[in-house]
Amino acid sequence: MNEIINDPNATIVDVRTPGEFAGGNVTGSINIPLNEVPHRLDEFKSMSKPLVVCCLSGGRSGQAVEFLKANGVDNIYNGGGWSQVAIHKM
Repeated sequence: MNEIINDPNATIVDVRTPGEFAGGNVTGSINIPLNEVPHRLDEFKSMSKPLVVCCLSGGRSGQAVEFLKANGVDNIYNGGGWSQVAIHKM
């Protein structure tokens, strides 16, 4: 996962609420709350890949990844908790 997180083309998307995101996040990540994911499918499809999705613990990001994969988004990974992604981001 470290190689994926540190891929220069990777996009990191945090699916927590804006308030949670404001309390701390991975440098350079994009905040798209889980409830907005279905409405922003085209945006996900056009993002630079690989996509690493994170949240607080990996639950919401897992839901987002499964939904996006089922709707044609590829090269996408559940990064788990944002703090773990941040630790591995160089």
